[in-house]
Amino acid sequence: MQEILVLYYSHRGSVRALAEQIALGIHQVPGMAARVRTVPKVSTVCEAVESDVPGDGPPYVELADLQECVGLAIGSPTRFGNMAAPMKYFLDGLAGAWVNGTLAGKPACVFTSTASLHGGQESTLLSMMLPLLHHGMMLVGIPYSEPGLNATRSGGTPYGASHVAGADGSAALSEDERMLAVALGRRLALAAKRLAVPA
Repeated sequence: MQEILVLYYSHRGSVRALAEQIALGIHQVPGMAARVRTVPKVSTVCEAVESDVPGDGPPYVELADLQECVGLAIGSPTRFGNMAAPMKYFLDGLAGAWVNGTLAGKPACVFTSTASLHGGQESTLLSMMLPLLHHGMMLVGIPYSEPGLNATRSGGTPYGASHVAGADGSAALSEDERMLAVALGRRLALAAKRLAVPA
């Protein structure tokens, strides 16, 4: 079984919900599995001290997760049209993986959640793509052959899966958002399966 790393930061649970749907899509591809991980919060005034194991949800990501995966999906809520600080902090610390080419040649996708429909989804997705390109990853989006992309009145973009959570973050995924996230996970897994070198 080959694994794709689904890595996210979620503040109120919306990005986590998208990650779960992407993982479902990955599991639809025979021989592929999702390894779901998260990143810890960071502090604006000093280094935050977090428990080694989160109190809820998947474990924190480790370098071995990046080395062992055959593909990567990263997700973050939007912060003023950009990824949230915890995800940026994690990505900024990957100089060693960049030097070693740990992620080079692997496929990747991105996903996000915003409070409002025009809250910066596409710019956030693009901001997450930039470091992945520097790592030599191959980006996978959502094509318009997915019916939900033309039908959605909520989240979902050709750049990646997205969700409109509302001002209080309580809105559940719409059916289009859910289906597009599953489709993105499936598409990423198919790309990884085609690119993976047999052992």
